[in-house]
Amino acid sequence: MLASRTATTLSPGSIGRARCIHQTSLRRLALFSTQVWRTRVSRSDAAIIRALQQWRHQSSTREPNEQKPPLPPSRLLLRALRQGLSLRPILSAFRGQNLRSLFRQSPEELVIAIILLSVVAGISVYVAYAYFKYFQSRQFTRFPPQIAKSLRRALYYSNYAPDPKLALKYYKIALEQCSEAGLDPFSDEVMGLKIQLAAWLEKIGSYKNSIEVLEALLRDCKKWVEVMEKSAGEGLIDKSGNLVGTPKPQPPTAEEGDESETRTNPENLWAKRTRVLGKSVGISVKLGELYSDEHVLQGDSAGEHLVWAVETVLKELQRRQAEGVKEGEGDWMTPEEIGGALEALGNHYESKSQFYLSAPLFLQAISLSPPNSCHTAVLMNNLAISLAQQPVQGPPDPSQIPQASVSNAAARSTRSALLASARSWALQAQKTAEKVQGEDRTDECDEACAVALCNLGDIAAMAGDIEEARRRFGESLSLSKRIAFEPGTIQAQEGLQRLSTKPSTEST
Repeated sequence: MLASRTATTLSPGSIGRARCIHQTSLRRLALFSTQVWRTRVSRSDAAIIRALQQWRHQSSTREPNEQKPPLPPSRLLLRALRQGLSLRPILSAFRGQNLRSLFRQSPEELVIAIILLSVVAGISVYVAYAYFKYFQSRQFTRFPPQIAKSLRRALYYSNYAPDPKLALKYYKIALEQCSEAGLDPFSDEVMGLKIQLAAWLEKIGSYKNSIEVLEALLRDCKKWVEVMEKSAGEGLIDKSGNLVGTPKPQPPTAEEGDESETRTNPENLWAKRTRVLGKSVGISVKLGELYSDEHVLQGDSAGEHLVWAVETVLKELQRRQAEGVKEGEGDWMTPEEIGGALEALGNHYESKSQFYLSAPLFLQAISLSPPNSCHTAVLMNNLAISLAQQPVQGPPDPSQIPQASVSNAAARSTRSALLASARSWALQAQKTAEKVQGEDRTDECDEACAVALCNLGDIAAMAGDIEEARRRFGESLSLSKRIAFEPGTIQAQEGLQRLSTKPSTEST
């Protein structure tokens, strides 16, 4: 039985079935292992998915709390400008093959583009150079940084982006900062700032405020000069020009000397007096012009300031001749500056038809003016008109004149002598205007020549020489039209019109 079971077990059929059973077990084992692996993989995937979901949930919960603050507008603007002004696209277009391909496609347009880019680059460089040259010039750098900053803003809102309110605001801030910094109120820097403010107020049409600024500055200058002269009279100023008992100022060091190129020695009180007094004369002359302006028309105030300016100039000249020049006092006003004050007063008297007062002032101004100057011809024209329009007084009664002045009365000019003198000065004005050449010649020379011809016409008409007058007016008219001098054209045409009506008037 056992043998039969064994035989049965070992039969080929049973062996085949045994193999099938083995294969089945192997298959089951493989399937089980596969299921186990899939179970493991699914578990790991689920763990990864759960981790990702948790990370996303955490990041979503953290984002509102950990969000970066926004950039300030200035940085955003700089970033936009940096991106907009980036040269990478332009440089990439001008590289090797790109440049050759662009030239092959459209050579004319490429050349024009290069020229335009060169022009834009040149303009940008020039603008940057002009900006730094102007705002970094000595008129700003000689001030402390804060004052220079306020002054730059004031000039920016005055000239480049006009805004009167902001400009006035920064001018006031600059003046307040000068006072807080302890700057000398009579230094060239501070007084120049006030004069600049007055000039800007005049420019925008605020004549009253401009006058007030200059009047206040003139009062302060006069007061300082008065106190200084009083101290000198009381013996409080020594021979070196400093207050008695105060140490003598030391000369500037090498570093300070580099900053101040014009002054090598410290300024004493006499030198400061010369500077402040000369500035006062200039301010007074400017006030005379402002008071004479058509928007103000205060002739009396104008005359007072102009007379004071001329008298101050002459008194200072006399004092120096009598007492001599003090130590460190320096030179007085230049001849051109003195002539300018005399001319301003002469113009004032001429506007009031006081030609007997204007003529000697113009004559003195001519003597102080350079001979080869266009403005000298203008002064000669003014003198010619003043002489031609002077009224001639009748012969005086000797019984009503003191004995000492009988000879002077007999020597008074007659009408013909005045006209002859006026004609001589007009001819000299014409010659002076014609002989000026080179860099000294300006448009003022041509205009002075046209005015001289017109004055010769008026003088000839006064003398009764109608043909001479008509010829001179015609020459003046042609010259004025050629140089586009409208006032000369109008004056010559009016002169010819007067000559055309003169015969009919005389016949009636």
